[in-house]
Amino acid sequence: MTINDDLYDAIVFGDRKRVVELVQQAVDTGEDVSELLNETMIPALREVGDQFSRGEVFVPEMLVSAKAMQAGVDIIEPLLVESGHEPIAKICIGSVKGDLHDIGKNLVVMMLKGSGFDVDDLGVDCRIETFAAAVEKGAKVLCLSALLSTTRDEMRPVIDHFKDRDDIKIVVGGAVITQEFADAIGADGFGFDASDAVRAVRESLGLDAVPV
Repeated sequence: MTINDDLYDAIVFGDRKRVVELVQQAVDTGEDVSELLNETMIPALREVGDQFSRGEVFVPEMLVSAKAMQAGVDIIEPLLVESGHEPIAKICIGSVKGDLHDIGKNLVVMMLKGSGFDVDDLGVDCRIETFAAAVEKGAKVLCLSALLSTTRDEMRPVIDHFKDRDDIKIVVGGAVITQEFADAIGADGFGFDASDAVRAVRESLGLDAVPV
């Protein structure tokens, strides 16, 4: 299957109505929805993430594209489940204890979902117990978010709690987080923005940074 250029462009430009129309058309004509997701939809959202990283688009545009992508995923998700399509891995994400900010986290959620991960959004003000419960439900990567310098230190207790679990990886990010801080607290990965978070999660799992 070749890339669906019209759908690709609709996602990149955040045309939700057109995305829904084209995805439904693909479903109605019996196209392979798994290929549609992997060869057109995920690459389109990845392009938006790359543009964001280069400073060519900003958070509002990226949110519009991610929401357009999600509208298409909502249509094909039941079909993917029926076909036995397996997500790359189960991920959980939450803003750490005391941090009530979620705009950046929500953007990462959409990018991860659009990149083929099964994402458990834990919300804000997440305690260690919240992350532990997500691990019990199968999460293999914990994504910790913090916007405030007063809450970023809440990441360390979570990392310490799972330090003996080689099968659990922890990726951190947020406005006040740096690579140096991530290294200091023992995180397995650091994402400097929503697009880079996808790379960090993939690398923590030993996957290529950008899927072929």
